[in-house]
Formats: sequence, C-alpha cells, structure tokens
Amino acid sequence: MTRAARLALAAVGAALVALVIAMVAGGAAFPRIIPGLPDAGPITRWGLPVSKLWMDAAGVVTIGLLLAAATLLPNDKGLLGKTALGYVKAASWSALSWAAAAFAAIVFGAADFFARPVTEVFESNYLTGFATQYSQGISLTLVVLFGVAIALFSRGAITAGAAAGLLVLALATLLPPALTGHSSSSPNHDLATSGLALHLLTLSLWVGGLAVVALHAVRKLPQLEIAAARFSRLALWCYIGVGVSGVFSVLARLTAVSDLWTSAYGVLIVAKIIAFVLLGYVGWWHRQRTLAGLSAGRHGAFARLAGGELLLMSATMGLAVVLSRTAPPPVSLPADRAFDLLGFPMPPPITLGNLASLWWLDLFFAVVAAVLAGLYAAGVIRLMRRGDHWSWGRTSAWFGGVALLIVATQSGVARYAKVMFDVHMVEHMTLSMVVPILLVLGGPVTLALRALKPAAKRGDRGPREWLTTILHSGFVKVVGHPGIATAIFIASTYALYFTPLFESAMEEHLGHIFMTLHFLLSGSLFFWTIIGVDPAPHRLPYVGKLLVLFVTMPFHAFFGIALMMTGTVMASGWYDQLGRTWGGPLLEDQQNGGAIAWGFGEIPTLMVLLAIALQWYQDDERQARRADRKADRAGAGDPELDSYNDYLAKLNRGDSGS
Repeated sequence: MTRAARLALAAVGAALVALVIAMVAGGAAFPRIIPGLPDAGPITRWGLPVSKLWMDAAGVVTIGLLLAAATLLPNDKGLLGKTALGYVKAASWSALSWAAAAFAAIVFGAADFFARPVTEVFESNYLTGFATQYSQGISLTLVVLFGVAIALFSRGAITAGAAAGLLVLALATLLPPALTGHSSSSPNHDLATSGLALHLLTLSLWVGGLAVVALHAVRKLPQLEIAAARFSRLALWCYIGVGVSGVFSVLARLTAVSDLWTSAYGVLIVAKIIAFVLLGYVGWWHRQRTLAGLSAGRHGAFARLAGGELLLMSATMGLAVVLSRTAPPPVSLPADRAFDLLGFPMPPPITLGNLASLWWLDLFFAVVAAVLAGLYAAGVIRLMRRGDHWSWGRTSAWFGGVALLIVATQSGVARYAKVMFDVHMVEHMTLSMVVPILLVLGGPVTLALRALKPAAKRGDRGPREWLTTILHSGFVKVVGHPGIATAIFIASTYALYFTPLFESAMEEHLGHIFMTLHFLLSGSLFFWTIIGVDPAPHRLPYVGKLLVLFVTMPFHAFFGIALMMTGTVMASGWYDQLGRTWGGPLLEDQQNGGAIAWGFGEIPTLMVLLAIALQWYQDDERQARRADRKADRAGAGDPELDSYNDYLAKLNRGDSGS
C-alpha cells in the first residue's frame, strides 16, 4: 500500500472514530425511544451522519484539488501543468463521489424526516417528496446536481481560469445543506446563517488545501515548496476566518456561557475549540520550522507534520457532523412573530435618535466592509513605503463609501429598512447610487495593479495576473459595456419591485443579502462605466458619459412615480406578518418610498456631474501638458503656431517691401 493510500485511510479512520465517540458522548447514538411513536431505526441513526461525513469529506477534497490546480501550483500563461491537470481530473471523481454521498443523505434524510425505515422510503413517495418539497431535501438535491456538473466540466478543464470557476461552483455547493439546519432556526438566524457560511467557506479551503498539499508531499511531487508557501499564506487568513465565524456562530446559538459545559451541544463546541487551538499551533510550527526546511530539500518533516495536522482536521470534521445533528440548548423566548422573522424585536417608533443608536451587526456586510477597508489601506501603505504617491482624494472617496456602507447595513437604518418601505428605499438608494460613486472614484483596481507585485515566475499567475485576466475576460467586456451596465442598473430595479422577488428577498436572510449585494454591485458597475478611474473595456467620450447619465436618471424618477401611483402594497405578506403597531399605513409608507426614489436621484446626479466636469478638466490639462512635452522634445514648438507666425512674417515682409 502506498503512503498516500495509508494517509487517506488514516484520515478516514480519524473522522469515523471522532464521529462515533461524539455520538456516544452526546447521546445521539442511543436516543430515548418513546413506545408508540415511529422511529427510523438504527440504520438511519448511523447511516445519516456517516453519509453526511462522506459528503463533507468529498466536498472538501474536491475543493482542495481545484484550489491546488487553480492557485497553489504555478501555471504557464493560464494553462495547467501536468500535476495540476491530474488534480483536476481527480476532482472529477471526488465530485462524483460528493454527488453520490448527497444522494445517500437524501435517502437517510427522508427516512429520518418521516420516521420510517429505509426500506419503506423506496416503496412510497417519501423519497421524491423529501427531495423536492422540503428545504433539507432540496438542498441535498442541489448538491447532487452541482456535484455531477462539476464532475462533467472537470473532465475538459485545461486552464487555470476553468479550474477557478469550478472552485467557485464547488464552494457554492457547500452552502445549501448547512444553511437549512440549526442556523436557520436560531433566534438570531441572520448572524447564525452568515457566521456558518463564512465558517464553511474558510474551513473547506483550509482543510482541502492542506489535504492536497499533504498528498503532494507524501507523493514527493515537484514544486512542493511553491505550493506549501502559497498555502501557508492562505491558511493564515482561513484560520482567522474560521475563528471569527466560529465565535459569532456560538454567540448566535448559546444563551449563556454555562451552556458550554451543561449541554451536549456545548461540550462538542468545547471539543472543536480545543482542536482549533491545536491546529493553530501546528500551523505556526509549519511556518516557523518545516517551510524553511523545504528549500533545503528536507521534505520528510513537512510531510509528517502535514499528515498529523490532516488527521486532526479529519477528527474535527467528524465532530462537526455530530454537532450538526445535536440540538442546541433550548431558548425560552416570548411568542413574537416579528422576532421570529427579523431575528430581533420590533424596533420602537422611528426617530432620528433610534436610527442613529439602534445598531445591529450584519456579519456578512461587516466582513465585506472590513475587507474593502483593509485591502485598500494595505495597498496605500505599500505604495507609501515604496515612496510612490497615491491621491488622498481617491483615498477619502473610498473610505467615505465604506463608511456609508457600514451605516446603511449596520445602523438603525438597516433595522427599520426591514419593517418600513420608505426607510428601505433610503437604504436602497444609498447602496446603489451613493456608495458606488464613492467606491469607483477610489480607483481600487488601479491601486491594486500598482501595489501588487508580478508573479515570481514569468507566465505564472499571481494576484496581479489574476486581476488583469479578469479585467480582460469576455464576461467583463460584456457586462462592462455601457449599454449592458445601464440595462442591468435600470431593469433590475423594476424587475425586483414589480414582481414577487421583493417579498421573497425580504422573507429570507440569504435573499436579503443577495438583494442588498445586487444594489451595491449593479450601481458600482454602472458608475464605473461613467466616472470610473480604473481601466475599463469600453471608454466613452465625456459627452457620451453625460448622455448616458441624462438618459438613465429619468428612469429612476419614473420608478418613484410608479411607486407613488400604485394602489396595492408590495410584499404585503411580509409586512402584515410583522404586526407593526406604530407608524402610518403600509400604502402610505410605500408612497413615501416612491417620493424618496423620485427625489433622491438629484444627489447622485449632482455628484456625477461634478466628477465628470473635474475629470474632463483634468484630462484637458493632461493633454495640453503632453502636447507641450512633445513639442519641447521635437524642438520646433507648436506646428500650428509656427505656421501662423510664418504667415505673419511674410505679410510683414510684403508690407516692408511696398
């Protein structure tokens, strides 16, 4: 048996042992069965967690293989090398195993959901009903479909871009099953859902990347030093992400510190915390000792330590599966429909003081704001240390946009936006028409291109090369066309509010995230084509920019007028369930929102006009200076001016002769 096979079997064994111990210690292995009530039986009791462990392991391996092929191993001008191609082909098989595990989870999940033996599930409509009508079954069905798609597309992937696209799809495939479990039923389901999503994404990149790097070391394949160094940098950020998201996930599910030792759920969390600390220590040891030894050819120590770390991670995955099957401590809450829907109590009557003081953490957009601010600050600092200049105006615009993003998504504005349509419209207009203007004026892509270093190996892709590739991709050329960007900016607003999409987005936390993120991205795309200082696939003349602006803004005014004239309440099912007892009628709120949409457009229009005027003036100044420098280098001055002077001289000589 090869060393790679022994390592794989050891990892599987560690995960299964941890799963069995956790199920026995947590009581899930031998639950109390009440006579007379249906029970799925011991096969389902053990089959469901084992199939979920299989599904999680296959998903993590698929992500690790695609991560190694796309980013950890060097490529030649976007083409995958021999080893990377082998990893992509292996990802095809692991993705197929992922889909098979998800199907097994559907079978055992249906038996558990309907409390029927597995044999009865196949003899009736239980299986199809669970897979197509209930959220847990639908999420597993998506994993089956996406897993098969990854398996098929991986067979023909030969470029780093294709591997990166499959990696994004694999990361998205992880989320549906996890987000339909305890996180969706937590009292603070917004925080629990966002925390779990961040936890899964960072953990899967960390564990999957380590698994492939350990396999690479055990098989003694070339370019281990490069792969290990790149993974080490990624692992540090993944470790931080796992720790931060884990803290918020625990806060969302536990009501007291004592729950950590008085409940089975808390004991399992403590076990995960211990494993997390140990993994952090091992990672630190890697960075301090074994990575340095790789350059000297000492691969044995790295392989042994990476293998041990992988075993510990595998055991942690077994704990996580049992944790997902263990009910959190019960929370005693008053019957409050608004709290169930919002994740927080109905706010008091709206005042300026409440808008400014009732802050509420939205973890997703808090992370987005932190990443935007941190990366930009890191780029500016790198330029300053290098002695390069970066405009303070651009820096101020960027951080002003980030500050407005925080206010719109974390302050009382975000709370009241969920219960009042007019406040929601203020949030919408701020995120789609003010924040994007400030962000695109910050020139983040230009800053990144100047701050990032080229790849060490010519033809390879580092962060700078990936950014350049994305800018020149066909997708960016299409969506970055002014006509397409304008159509997305305008049409999406009408499609959202005049269809059932708006109510669906308000009812689900993920839907609300996608809606808010769309406001930000569609606005940034539109204003990038008009006033963006970053490189763009299509450049409009300044007159064309003014024309696009004056054509677009009236559509938002028409949208506001349409809202004011509508006689029915949008998303009435959502607002009626909240039971708000203060404020005006729902239709009046909606009409006020229409008035806000109608009048709000003047603010961004003025900002864009000022930006275009300033850019136009600066462009003329640059062209004039460029012409002067060209004339100075030629040593002949301005040709037109010289010709005119010669003409005057001839006239002067003619007058003198007469």
